[in-house]
Parts: sequence; C-alpha cells; structure tokens
Amino acid sequence: MKRINWQLLLGLSLIALSAVIYLIHFFIFHDVHHIFIYLVGDIAFVPIEVLLVTLIIHKLLSAREKRAMLHKLNMVIGAFYSEVGTELLDLFSSFNSQHEEISKNLIIEIEWTSKDFLEAKKTLKKYDYQIESQDNDLRGLRDFLLSRRDFLLRLLENPNLLEHETFTGLLWAVFHLTEELAARKKLKRLPESDLEHVSGDIKRAYVLLISEWLNYMQHLQSKYPYLYSLAVRTNPFNPESQAEVS
Repeated sequence: MKRINWQLLLGLSLIALSAVIYLIHFFIFHDVHHIFIYLVGDIAFVPIEVLLVTLIIHKLLSAREKRAMLHKLNMVIGAFYSEVGTELLDLFSSFNSQHEEISKNLIIEIEWTSKDFLEAKKTLKKYDYQIESQDNDLRGLRDFLLSRRDFLLRLLENPNLLEHETFTGLLWAVFHLTEELAARKKLKRLPESDLEHVSGDIKRAYVLLISEWLNYMQHLQSKYPYLYSLAVRTNPFNPESQAEVS
C-alpha cells in the first residue's frame, strides 16, 4: 500500500475539523439558516482571497526577491570585473585595430547621467569591431585566461546566474575563448582560417564584456558612488586613468 500523501491527509483532516465545528455550532444553536449564511459568505470570499494572495501579495514578494537576487548578482559581477573583466578589457583592446575610436565613447565621467550611458550603449551597437589576432599576443591572452579558469568555473557553478542571461552569456563566451586558446599547442604562425576563427571568438567576448561593463558602471553610480569613483579613475579605456585622486 502506498503511503498517503501528507498534504492529502492534512487537507482531509482540515475538512473533517471544519465539519465537526459546524456540527457543534448546530447542536448548540440549532440554527441551520445561520450556518449556511456564513458558509456561503465564506465560500464567496475565496476567489477574492485567491486574487489577493496569488496575484497581488505573491507578485510583491516575487519583486522583492528579484531585487535581492539582482543585488547579489551585481556583487558577483563586481567580483568578476575585479578579478578578470577589467584586465581582460585591456587585453582585448590590444586586438582592436580601432581601439582609440571606441575609447572616445567609453571615457566615463563622474557626472554622467542615465542619458549618457544610454547614448554610449547606442553608439556601441553601431560600432564595427575590427579584431586582428595576427601579430598580437595570443599567448599572453591565453596565459591570463588559464590563470583565471578556476575562478570562471566557480562563477558558472553559481545557480543564481540563471537569472542574468546576458552575464551568463558573457561567461560562456570568455570560457569558450579560453578553451579555444588552450587547445592550441602553438599560437604563433597559425593559418589564416584559424586566426579568423580566434578573432571571431575574441570579438564575441569583447562585445559582451563592454556591454556588461557599461551596465555594471551604471549600477555602481546609482548604488555605490564610492566604488563608482574608483572605477571611473581606473577606467581601462582612458589612457590617462590613475587610481590617485587628482
């Protein structure tokens, strides 16, 4: 015999308890009319109660949980840029033949507004990234990524990242590039077709990395001005960046 589901057993017990209470009410007051008035009234309120609980209260709680989740995710994103992202932006920029052109749109100022960030994002969507792997330090890029591979793997194991698809896509792009470079024993004198393939992988990771970096900078500006100040002063796209406050 299968064990009775505890939820079914609890439901039957509550119904039986309710019936017993109504019987007690009847034996004391002998008023069936009064019992049915309140019974029908209570049943009529059930749909409204379902509406309040499932649609309104549940939505408010879900929104609150989502805000808390996004706060934790931004902490993870901050750790990523501290350990990997900021330096990776600098490394990727060396593969971009038009680095100076894109840098002009990414020199963020302390007084930037939401409109400034939006304009920068629009400009980047139109930007034609020219990534060239030939005659660039693929070995240095590979060594850096391999030194951070364990950190990237730990981030990918975080189940909360499922709530942030774009950042998860960035991690997969960086991790894929790491595996592509690690799979090649020699990175010098690669055939043209291979260089083109690697350039495509770098471009994919680079585009996502810049996009998420802008979102993260905007988050810092609104939530953590002191961290935003440091991030602006150490901007990898600003050739005159320095941590010291001038």
